[in-house]
Amino acid sequence: MSHPLLTTSQLGQLLVAARKRKKLTQAEVATRLGLSQNRISHLEHHPHEISTKQLLSLCATLELELRTGERATAPLDTSLGW
Repeated sequence: MSHPLLTTSQLGQLLVAARKRKKLTQAEVATRLGLSQNRISHLEHHPHEISTKQLLSLCATLELELRTGERATAPLDTSLGW
């Protein structure tokens, strides 16, 4: 199942939900990534601090696929000066 990811808050929620679906504890994920349980907790609660490398490692561990693509949006608001 695919979900659009628009905010870092959503990223944190997605990572927690994926970890729980896999029935993994923070400690188990941490061990697989060579991190501390405390660091996994911190990243889940502060996803804006996740590096690209950490995100890709978390995705691999949680069997998530990271995709990019163009967002279907309304026309660009030209009042922003872009």
